[in-house]
Amino acid sequence: MTAAYEDVPFSELLHHPAATTRRLDEVRALRLRRRDAEDLALMSVDQMERDASVVDFTSRLLAGLVRTENVAALRQALPEALPWSTFLPEEDIDTLLTELVDTARGAVALDNLAPIALLLTQWKHSAEVYADPALLAILTRELEGDLGPVPPPEAAE
Repeated sequence: MTAAYEDVPFSELLHHPAATTRRLDEVRALRLRRRDAEDLALMSVDQMERDASVVDFTSRLLAGLVRTENVAALRQALPEALPWSTFLPEEDIDTLLTELVDTARGAVALDNLAPIALLLTQWKHSAEVYADPALLAILTRELEGDLGPVPPPEAAE
């Protein structure tokens, strides 16, 4: 395999399914471009399972490093893996690492990587706030006065 993925119009898969899927012999996945919807990815089950085994290994490695108290190694490597983490306060780095390990273990158990992507996006947004002093000041200032009544939560049915 030479490339990670190849862009292909979705219509090509519809009109030439055998020829289009044969391209998977040369690339890891096909990115199927659609006009009016999100692009899709097409990959072999074998490739999907290989990718899942890498994620499983990585999450277990992270968990092992934390469990054996090698958090210092993780803290040292974190800025290389997540350059934006340099903007987070020191105390948040430990929280990020703990949440990342726990979320990765759970996500692998569910065969669903979306929780890891969501967690990284949330922490990245936190780093963006810390990186911008004006935004940090706005979001952390104490509000003055009474903000008015808060409606009661709706009862669950």
